[in-house]
Amino acid sequence: MADFNTMRSTDAARASYIDEGLRAHMNKVYGLMAGGMAITGVVAWLFAAMSATVDASGQMQLTQFGAAIYTSPLKWVLMFAPLVVVFAFSATLHKMQTSTAQMVFWAYAALMGASLSSIFLVYTGVSIATTFLVTAIAFAGLSLYGYTTKRNLTAFGSFLMMGVIGLVVASIVNIFLASSALQFAISVIGVLLFAGLTAYDTQNIKNTYLQMVNSDRDFLGKAAILGALQLYLDFINLFMFLLQFLGDRRE
Repeated sequence: MADFNTMRSTDAARASYIDEGLRAHMNKVYGLMAGGMAITGVVAWLFAAMSATVDASGQMQLTQFGAAIYTSPLKWVLMFAPLVVVFAFSATLHKMQTSTAQMVFWAYAALMGASLSSIFLVYTGVSIATTFLVTAIAFAGLSLYGYTTKRNLTAFGSFLMMGVIGLVVASIVNIFLASSALQFAISVIGVLLFAGLTAYDTQNIKNTYLQMVNSDRDFLGKAAILGALQLYLDFINLFMFLLQFLGDRRE
């Protein structure tokens, strides 16, 4: 009986240790993600503030900086650079020091802010704030579902990633077609895909920790950064696609 009680006590202590470690890991993931979002927001606002002024008639006019950013070939660099960087970052993360990887993540968040800054010139500030709030509520619910559900979402991973690849290709094609119907379809599918990815990625981050709980701190630190990057991208994309529906364009 004593041995059984000792074993049960040991199992309970180990379960408590794993649960505590998982909470700390997820808090780190969400903290890194929130930090990235804050950097993105500040950089986007600063770029927009430097890019345009409002004249006496209330019309928005581009500054020299804004003209250089948004009306020159540099706009294509800003548009596609985050896509290139995120693939390179994901592929080389395992080779980096944890501190280096975190700095690269912050730098990527800043680059994304510069890339997204044009939304402040296209949409009203109120509609951007409203859409951000809606996105935050939806993201929190979806991520909580992914964390707590007993349903295995692994089977959806391949389907969702194939959908994202198709979405990227369609978005690039529509840059040249400029089809409003195709853009509407892209936005609808985008919201659904990244809603699913939010739940899937949250569960995957949780399961990765549980499988690698005995790994060294360096590995777990990189896993937290990768998890933060995944959820950050889910949030950004969900926000951008919802903005297509909820955003009020400036006149």
